[in-house]
Amino acid sequence: MFRYIAFSWAAAHEVQDALARRFAAALGFGGWSRAYSSAGFNVYTVGCQQGVNDVYVLPSHAGIVLGRLFRRNDLALTRTGDIELSDQEGDSIVQTDGRALVDRFWGRWIAFMPSRTGTGHVLRDPTGTLPCYRMEIEGVCVVFSWLEDLFDLMELPVPAVNWDAVGAVLVYGRLGARETGLHGVTQILPGELTSLTPSGSPSRALWRAVDVARSPMDPEPELAAEMLRDATTQCARAWMACYDDIVLRLSGGVDSAILLGSFFTTTPTARITCLNYFSAGSDSDERSYARLAAARANCPLVERHRDADFHLNEVINPALTPNPGNHIGRLGSDRIDAEVARSVGADVLFTGAGGDQLFEEVRCSWPAADYLQLRGIDRGFLAAVLDAARLGHVSFWQCLAMAFRHRFSRRSSLSGAGRYLALVPQDAINAALQESPRFVHPGLLEGNDLPIGKLMQLRALICPFDYYNPFAPETSPELVHPLMSQPLLEVSLKLPTYLLTQGGRPRGLARHAFSDRLPPEIATRQSKGGTEEHITDVLQRSMPLARSLLLEGQMVRRGLLDRERVETALARRPARNDAYVSEVHACIAVEAWLDRIAWARSRLQR
Repeated sequence: MFRYIAFSWAAAHEVQDALARRFAAALGFGGWSRAYSSAGFNVYTVGCQQGVNDVYVLPSHAGIVLGRLFRRNDLALTRTGDIELSDQEGDSIVQTDGRALVDRFWGRWIAFMPSRTGTGHVLRDPTGTLPCYRMEIEGVCVVFSWLEDLFDLMELPVPAVNWDAVGAVLVYGRLGARETGLHGVTQILPGELTSLTPSGSPSRALWRAVDVARSPMDPEPELAAEMLRDATTQCARAWMACYDDIVLRLSGGVDSAILLGSFFTTTPTARITCLNYFSAGSDSDERSYARLAAARANCPLVERHRDADFHLNEVINPALTPNPGNHIGRLGSDRIDAEVARSVGADVLFTGAGGDQLFEEVRCSWPAADYLQLRGIDRGFLAAVLDAARLGHVSFWQCLAMAFRHRFSRRSSLSGAGRYLALVPQDAINAALQESPRFVHPGLLEGNDLPIGKLMQLRALICPFDYYNPFAPETSPELVHPLMSQPLLEVSLKLPTYLLTQGGRPRGLARHAFSDRLPPEIATRQSKGGTEEHITDVLQRSMPLARSLLLEGQMVRRGLLDRERVETALARRPARNDAYVSEVHACIAVEAWLDRIAWARSRLQR
């Protein structure tokens, strides 16, 4: 499990210097390696692996980059997939305060370096794959990826819960801004350059998804398909080149099948084992599709039944993290992921996550409004309305009216937030909406000038996916989402939604671009798999635990959950179409996180 901790302090300050020495001693005793050191600035790592999560030293001891770097447009990947920074590249990175990293490289990385004025800075890569948080302790600035390291090794006090943030999590699902669920812990945003001095200069964005979306390209459909195909292939094969053995989650859907097909454009550089989960339910068994994709690639396929006996008591003791996690998607799969990975000698799990958002798995008429805003009423407008009507399952005239309404009405990136919550009282929802600038990514709040469909795509893409598994951090294989890579993210954000959904089909452009890499049954598939019945069964099996956690929990006492509504929801047997089931799971995850924070704080106070 790769992690890092960096701390910056005034070396001439006696108290800060003594604290920094204590931190360094604790990390050294804990088996960490010092990757970089200068006056008042140390960076430590653990779990480094060459070619996977490495240390790139900048020339003249000017800083380091941690993680995994790829060069832009570098298709001649070696077997190891590794690169070495030339002195010229390193100098350019230093002289541009890291902008050359954003413009000329991509990957999964964090950079620590001084600025030209001598102040230490940290730069998080545009995808934000590696977590990056910041705290200040008695004047020492600490930047880290995994919160538990600070308390296990450095014996720091656990911060208090930020209750405004907890309310925001219930409404928005994830926190995308700098403020987190713990007081004093802030997040460095993807693409952001931040000073390492206490109360330093404001952060500077070197890359923002909203700015990429504001620079649309409108190529001919065939060129757009080629761009999407090339970016996907480059990212997939670059990540594959980092590993010898890979387990790929192969759901049977379009995205994971595209990823598998991209590995095999030429002879793969790694051994791929596909893993498919299935369970009872009309939409929960996709083995027939997964078998077609695996057979086409001539890859072994491991089929595993989702744990029919899984109980929520396995996810109510999460790791200490700055924000609550969510266990949906991990209900019994963690053990099986680790077991299958061990059996084939793999320490990494690839997924097709992000494909829904990147390739536009939507069923609405937004693309017509986007066309109207970007191209106006031209010869292609009526065809775009027909496609959007087909996509949204509405009539041509309804779609036309909605296109003009969406084009000229005021819109908000927070549209619909909290609307369908059943357990959160309205005053708590209103409070979260009022505090949205503190907890919603600033780029999203500034994106209301975007076409409605592109704004909604940005909303779905702007928060990074989890890198660590808070429920099984030590046993889980490393998680890689190759589709969520900077080159593909940029192409997708720049392509208009009416191109991504060409022909009035969800993922229409991707289906066309990868038609020769997909079994026809998957390329033309209209259904989409789900796990609703499994999620519902787990909740029913864990109902006593759900009642004890939520009815007497901290959120009910704080008024963030309506006790009467919760009691009513948990009093009957849930059905798969009950909208509150996912909300109950989300609330359980937050309550478990709160209990974990309370336990950690009480332990240190004894």
